[in-house]
Amino acid sequence: MSFLRRHRAATPAGPDFDVLAMDPGDWPGNLGAGLLPAPDGSCQGVFLRYDLFGGRGPAMIIGNLPEGSPARELADKQVPFEVAQLLDALENDEDVEVTGVEDCPVMQGDNLLIVRKIKLSESRISCVQFDRSDNVLVTIASWDRPITDDLYALLKPLPAELFQQG
Repeated sequence: MSFLRRHRAATPAGPDFDVLAMDPGDWPGNLGAGLLPAPDGSCQGVFLRYDLFGGRGPAMIIGNLPEGSPARELADKQVPFEVAQLLDALENDEDVEVTGVEDCPVMQGDNLLIVRKIKLSESRISCVQFDRSDNVLVTIASWDRPITDDLYALLKPLPAELFQQG
């Protein structure tokens, strides 16, 4: 993956890197995007919310966090940022923690991914993580839907134009 652009604006206008996600045209429902700004204005991550429930909350959140992003630094048993965002969006305030991690090999086209399946105390949440070739951590958190290997075939870099402000 190549870097799209670098900027030092006070408020990020878009990601500093390609965002690996599902193209909105391939996915029914509503798509929302959020940026994690650093104090210096750089982008510390991008997360996308896919809403299949007709405005009743997201079905899936996909996050892209570059190396050095504070959101990647987790305490023992702390859920990934994307899981916390999913719980917040669903207005679910119960305590959820990581109960285990399992590494699984998955093919994405001709590439072998080592996917970490994150097991959580809330069984209705599925969560997986993998590292891209440019050291960006991709996390997928899904509510009430299992994440299957078929999903990885749908992931691709989104064009920078999707993140440029008017």
